[in-house]
Amino acid sequence: MGPVAEARREAEPERGGPPPDGAGDGRAGGRRLPWAVVALWVLVVALALPFAGKLGGETRDEAVDYLPGSADSTRVQQLVEELPGGDTVDAVLVHHRDGGLTAADRAAAAGQVRRIAAAYDLTGGDAVPRTVPSKDGTTLMTPFSLTGIADEEAQIQAVTDIRDDLGGTPDGLTVEVGGPGALQTDMEAVFGSIEGTLMLGTALVVALLLILTYRSPVLWLVPLVVVGAAAVVSMAVVYGLARGADLTVTSMSSSVMTVLIFGAGTDYALLLVARHREELRRHRRPYDAMRAALRGCGPAILASSGTVALGLLCLLAADLNSSSGLGPVGAIGVVCALAAMTTLLPAVLVLLGRRVFWPLVPEYGVEPRPRRSLFTAMGTSAGRRPVTVLAAGTLLLGTLALGATNLPGPLKQEDTFTDRPESVTALETLTAAYPGASSQPITVFTHDAQADEVARLARTTEGVADVREGRSGGGWTAFDVFATDPPESAGEKDTLRALRDRLHAVDGADALVGGPSAQQLDLETTNGADREVVIPLVLVAVLLVLVALLRSVTAPLMLVVAVIASWGAAMGLGGLVFGPVLGFDGLDPGLPLLTFVFLVALGVDYGIFLMHRMREEGLRGAPVSEAALTALRTTGGVIASAGIVLAATFCVLATMPMVMMAEMGFVIAVGVLLDTFLVRTYLVTSASLLMGRRVWWPGRLSRAERARETGDGGRGDAG
Repeated sequence: MGPVAEARREAEPERGGPPPDGAGDGRAGGRRLPWAVVALWVLVVALALPFAGKLGGETRDEAVDYLPGSADSTRVQQLVEELPGGDTVDAVLVHHRDGGLTAADRAAAAGQVRRIAAAYDLTGGDAVPRTVPSKDGTTLMTPFSLTGIADEEAQIQAVTDIRDDLGGTPDGLTVEVGGPGALQTDMEAVFGSIEGTLMLGTALVVALLLILTYRSPVLWLVPLVVVGAAAVVSMAVVYGLARGADLTVTSMSSSVMTVLIFGAGTDYALLLVARHREELRRHRRPYDAMRAALRGCGPAILASSGTVALGLLCLLAADLNSSSGLGPVGAIGVVCALAAMTTLLPAVLVLLGRRVFWPLVPEYGVEPRPRRSLFTAMGTSAGRRPVTVLAAGTLLLGTLALGATNLPGPLKQEDTFTDRPESVTALETLTAAYPGASSQPITVFTHDAQADEVARLARTTEGVADVREGRSGGGWTAFDVFATDPPESAGEKDTLRALRDRLHAVDGADALVGGPSAQQLDLETTNGADREVVIPLVLVAVLLVLVALLRSVTAPLMLVVAVIASWGAAMGLGGLVFGPVLGFDGLDPGLPLLTFVFLVALGVDYGIFLMHRMREEGLRGAPVSEAALTALRTTGGVIASAGIVLAATFCVLATMPMVMMAEMGFVIAVGVLLDTFLVRTYLVTSASLLMGRRVWWPGRLSRAERARETGDGGRGDAG
């Protein structure tokens, strides 16, 4: 054994010989504390498990849960549900034959319409719904509204039953059920398939990557089990808040929370396990090694989770309901992951001892054989030509960001799914068969006293084809307004704006203009306004955390600029892939804001891991150039593993059958990989080398570095 190991053995004298591996440090705290922590977590998980399983029943995916809180369309949707007839399910029966409908087709269609009228209560009494033939003779459109079905599940079941009862049509005649009720049914079917698939897929991906990372038959299972415990607890907490505090939880926010827990939680585990392995070579007892590991990387993990949680909580300032609800749900997941990774994981690792690392067991006093790693080579290349590396990397990111000019336009309702369900194909059939007229009404509400004036102004508004009075109640009257342009087209949006300008001006009417197309317009408008509010909040929150951790202004600014560059490049790659490769016809309006929040918060994580280790080396007296390369060499592998795990978990999200989730998963995964292998590895390292001590300005470490450079003996407090 070398002199260093001998010195360490003398510094830590054996008291009757070392305890059995994994038995602790020989003190009561070393023996009892890990067992107490594990027992506490077992109790918490056991109590949380029944409630976690109920979270799926609390998710809400109605239109109002995704709409802006203050928009016309949101208030209209609320009135539709509150007024008499609010339990109405609006749908449309679509019969189509490419070569033109036959007499048998028309007879079969009429029979199916009569069966629906006989089986369900329809608005308008016992009258059979009116069928509207297309001018080209290929299509029949029969709008109808089911009433008297208050329960949402029963409404969905009714649409499903109607679809199942549409058999017996002549060969070649297609019959589909479309409309808002059918769209909601299809969305529920998709959301219902997401939860279990996403959880299982994410767990399998994380397990595979941990096996490849650790190359151990046991070690990979420890972080996975701990992440699972964090997921159970977070789901129970969110369920409790949804029930007790009326927290809005959508299937999207629940899915994102799952990905965050597995991705961020595994990242923290990778950092802690790597540091624990390092400290086991310096400490004889696992308990002491873990204490040193937590002291070393604990601040970085805390700051990392803090940036993510604070960044997500900034979404509370968003007016969009789905965004503001996502903030606390995601933050709960991150906090639970942090708690598990800083308490349960250390306790389990201490109890299992060194043998959990088998076959690559870290031995006390034995330093690993130096070898030239990939990140050593990367650091060397950045150190030799920092200006070239920084300029080339910046140019590459800027070039990729130009792809954002090719991003598709706003996502339409019919483009929401990666596959086209029946409600979408029915709408496409109607759009093609009834050109020049909208098959999707714009809903207008007004107070009864001004109903005639509002109806008159609506009929004379440019772009309006027809106005029909709907139901009324509670002092309100509703109208269905049909535009001359197709749903969600530029022409219909102009009509919506014109209607709002004219009807809002009617004194005392309190006129509201809503409906599916108005909802999409409000989503676009509100997301733009939310970006102006939330993005500055996120940047300020992240900067404050970084300044507090790194005791510097320059380094935090550098990290934030770097991660913004990663986000821009990832969005640019999305522009090159979404339409041309994946065939997505639209971009979800909330994508830029949500991906920015996630990439800034999550991307800064790796900067924290790197710069915190660099600061540690600086406090030990290493100059900036040496500290930067040492930090890259020691943390590069962990950052790479963490980045791959996080990107892989969001890739699972990208496989979900919703365009929004697929787009979000792609952008975040690509952004994380760019940040991991280009920005943190090359650009941050080369920029740090070029700035030298100024990277820590105005902190004391920058002055201590200057003192070393000027030969003052390194005096001064570098804390």
